[in-house]
Amino acid sequence: MSVRVVRPGELREREVEVWRELRAKADGPANPFMEPEFTRAVAEVRPRSRVAVWWEDGEPVGFFPYEKGLFGGGRAIGFGVSDSQGAVLRSGLRPGARALLRACGLAVWQFDNLEDGQPVFEGAATESFASPVIDVGEGYAAYEALLRVQSPKFLRTTLAKERKLGRQADGEVRFVFDERDPAALRTLMAWKSAQYRRTGRGDRFAQEWISALVRRLHTLRTPGCSGVLSVLYVGERPIAAHFGLRSRTVLSCWFPAYDPEFAKYSPGLVLHLRMAEAAAAAGIGMLDLGRGAAEYKDALKTGELTVHEGAVVRPGVLGAVHWLRREPPLRVHRFVRTRPALAARGRAVLNGLARLRGHR
Repeated sequence: MSVRVVRPGELREREVEVWRELRAKADGPANPFMEPEFTRAVAEVRPRSRVAVWWEDGEPVGFFPYEKGLFGGGRAIGFGVSDSQGAVLRSGLRPGARALLRACGLAVWQFDNLEDGQPVFEGAATESFASPVIDVGEGYAAYEALLRVQSPKFLRTTLAKERKLGRQADGEVRFVFDERDPAALRTLMAWKSAQYRRTGRGDRFAQEWISALVRRLHTLRTPGCSGVLSVLYVGERPIAAHFGLRSRTVLSCWFPAYDPEFAKYSPGLVLHLRMAEAAAAAGIGMLDLGRGAAEYKDALKTGELTVHEGAVVRPGVLGAVHWLRREPPLRVHRFVRTRPALAARGRAVLNGLARLRGHR
């Protein structure tokens, strides 16, 4: 067994082929964030991206994508925006987590959306989170029938608002599942930036690497990982949009937003129903709504996956330094998250600060 560490753009054709084959054989959902194309796209905007490749008997048998920081710090590829993370290994291959880090020259490796079923990192997670999903494997009609039982008020209200929008809108209401116009993507990113600021959150699209990554992924077309921009229009005017990634069978939901002028029609909810309908028609069996609690996710979901947050730390001075920098603030965040009343007050403070900034 040998390991070679390369930049993602240096992966050989056979290595990329085997990576795809291993993901196709995996037991879990075919999440597009775990495909080699996503890692390569991140590498184009994050030059410290690397992949450790395991070879045995002249064949690649495992892959571990990561970003290498200073002083031995390491993170999952696309950390902070990637919704599924981990190693891609042949069945039965299980290098020790610390040995894996040593091969990569890392003192620590952090993850915030480690996919379930990653035995190499067993015991490294400090928290686990639900990632709600929509199962449309039996078709959209079956899904809507389930919503009529599971979330009847939500479905009835959303469909009524969609009809009201159709009656009152100045133009035809139409939905495009896979919009290729870059202007529509720019509109979505502007809405999302405004939403981040309005709610007191950090604006992800103010980070150039994230904006550049999304623009690159919008043009990506491969079976395992393609960018999908879905837009709800009134006439030629977009009123809600979502950008995510799809594989053959999974649509990973990522960046949804809408025009606040149309808020009374709940265009974001209408958009998600139309996305589910179009995804089912395209042969996609699951929409992954991503980690994080939200009322709309609870109303739409048919089940949940589990993702994990944590870190692997090698013994030593550098590992200890990274642990000390990372662990105290995370403990504060966990303390707040597990106390709903405190979390609600924190959100109210953030929203108040955002409004004050907006009045300046």
